[in-house]
Amino acid sequence: MRATSYYPVLMVDDVAASAAFYVDHFHFTALFTSDWYVHLQSLEDASVNLAILDGSHETIPAAGRGRASGVILNFEVADVDAEFARVEAAGLPVLLALRDEAFGQRHFITADPNGVLIDVITPIPPTGAFVDQYLPAALPR
Repeated sequence: MRATSYYPVLMVDDVAASAAFYVDHFHFTALFTSDWYVHLQSLEDASVNLAILDGSHETIPAAGRGRASGVILNFEVADVDAEFARVEAAGLPVLLALRDEAFGQRHFITADPNGVLIDVITPIPPTGAFVDQYLPAALPR
């Protein structure tokens, strides 16, 4: 299979609130809007897309209906410190404060209105044993 596009679809209880959250705080715009589904695209990179879907919609097989759980959306950014300041100023929840990880990330975690975790990351050089766990071409610098 050669995929022509790939994006996550979050099944939620409140489609409008989730869509507004990503538009207001993560620089998305709505390309398609209905009461049960919104397709979002990044204003900064058209290849970054996200869909919000009513978890009880009839197009979802009954066995799969529900809401997003066990999901973390990762957004890699150039300046995580600036994004952390912006998120704090906007009053969004901070579930994990800004910090450096030995495995090669400077990051923080917030959440959307339906509880989906959002990890905002700037890659940094890993330390210790983590250096050897990367392929050389994938090593953050």
